[in-house]
Amino acid sequence: MALSGLMPGLMMDRPLLVIPLMQYAAAYHGDTKVVTQSLEGPIHRTTYAETYRRIGQLAHALVRLGIKPGDRVATLALNSWRHLELYYAVAGIGAICHTVNPRLSPEQICYILNHAEDCALFFDIPFAPVMAKVKSATSSIRHLIAMTDAAHLPGDGDFLAYEDLLAREPHDYDWPTFDENTAGQLCYTSGTTGMPKGVLYSHRALVLHGWGMMAACGLNVADTSLPVVPMFHVNAWGMPYGAPMVGAAQVYAGRAMDGPSLFALMDSEDVTCAQGVPTIWMGLIAEMRAQGRKPKHLERVLIGGAAAPVSMVEAFELEFGVEVNQGWGMTEMTPLGVVNTLKPKHASLSKAEKIALKAKQGRAVFGVELRIVDASGQLLPRDGASAGHLQVRGPWIAKSYYKETTSALTLDGWFDTGDIATLDGDGYLHITDRAKDIIKSGGEWISSVDLENAVLGHPDIAMAAVIGVPHERWQERPLLICVARGAAKPTVGDINTWLGGKVPKWWLPDAVAYIEGLPIGPTGKIQKNRLREQFKDFKLGA
Repeated sequence: MALSGLMPGLMMDRPLLVIPLMQYAAAYHGDTKVVTQSLEGPIHRTTYAETYRRIGQLAHALVRLGIKPGDRVATLALNSWRHLELYYAVAGIGAICHTVNPRLSPEQICYILNHAEDCALFFDIPFAPVMAKVKSATSSIRHLIAMTDAAHLPGDGDFLAYEDLLAREPHDYDWPTFDENTAGQLCYTSGTTGMPKGVLYSHRALVLHGWGMMAACGLNVADTSLPVVPMFHVNAWGMPYGAPMVGAAQVYAGRAMDGPSLFALMDSEDVTCAQGVPTIWMGLIAEMRAQGRKPKHLERVLIGGAAAPVSMVEAFELEFGVEVNQGWGMTEMTPLGVVNTLKPKHASLSKAEKIALKAKQGRAVFGVELRIVDASGQLLPRDGASAGHLQVRGPWIAKSYYKETTSALTLDGWFDTGDIATLDGDGYLHITDRAKDIIKSGGEWISSVDLENAVLGHPDIAMAAVIGVPHERWQERPLLICVARGAAKPTVGDINTWLGGKVPKWWLPDAVAYIEGLPIGPTGKIQKNRLREQFKDFKLGA
């Protein structure tokens, strides 16, 4: 409802832009460290003050390359201090930093670069072999810049060296001021069900999202954060913007994402908190068990990207005393939607009850609204039992996709996430499945996510996925697809006996299949579409 006769406030009109975040960090936390396990060998150490000076040099270099406001500048890079500099310098001059996922196929990478019409591409040296394909398959890219120095410049292409570009430029840059709704970042969805779609983030959305992320995760000036989540995947969940906002130190792992490497880096750099997907944490937990301890200062981890198994929460919290907060969001949400923090009234719960509650995705952060609707769009109650389609809205949620003329929203202005979920009276969100993955058996829904997480607690199962396969009587029944932890491969009867009491009886899988490895997509999620294709001829009895 529109109102008339409103009185405007008498506040300064200062736009929310990303460059002031680093200006603040340099001014008030200038000696705070930014550490990277460098691709060039040694640990690289810098500070927020030095980072800001180099961002000014990079801005001058970008302008010298002919990059203008509104131009798209692509990155094909891992987590590092240079990637952090690109986040700020590109957006700071009014251009758009387009992070490209290097785990995509060369064909998808070229499609994305062409669709975005990027004018320059900054890449880390491990991705140099892709550059020949990029050069031949794209028409808009004028500059290929290797994110290294002259000594490490790949010799098999006509590349500029990042450090050479910066060396000739001054530190000071006269940063422009512009509308906060100007685009500053571009990220494409993973494209598991079609070609990737671009999500175009405004400066306003990035800054507000950063505030929301820091408030929800409790990051503060005393923290040293290690975002294991890649900077090429939804802005590393906003950590490169949020950490400078509160003066928290940052540690980047580069390409060393295995358990022993992460453990050593966390231990040596006094990391207090880290953020990543479940597949990464499996390796860290294995290393902690091998060493009989956690990294010495690690206090908490944020798990997102896929549901955290109860067994993983138990391992962190009960075995090692590391607090787990689960989070949920998506590319279209910048990406944060909810974070699981317990309320004071839950302090009296038993450890098992707290773990069960933490297995839910969590409660919405301020700025994000959630609702659950049925197939006809009718609002469902927040009773923790009524499952329906999850829809969201808020100031950092996309309203349409890049270069698409149609709205991505419902008629009343909500974004349908494609998830099936419940909300309870305290606002805790529990995602039971993707709408395309949920199993419909005899008119009832079986949550593949909850069934998978229950199975992952079995000592002989390393990884698990559940898909629905046709059944003459029940329409669909669950097929369990596993990777065994060792030589033992439990039968479906063994697994169902173990699952007794953990899930409803009618959820129990009808069959189990063992494979060497589950297909993992570019964002670390299991690709169930590939499993459905692989097992499309699998038959169950009547």
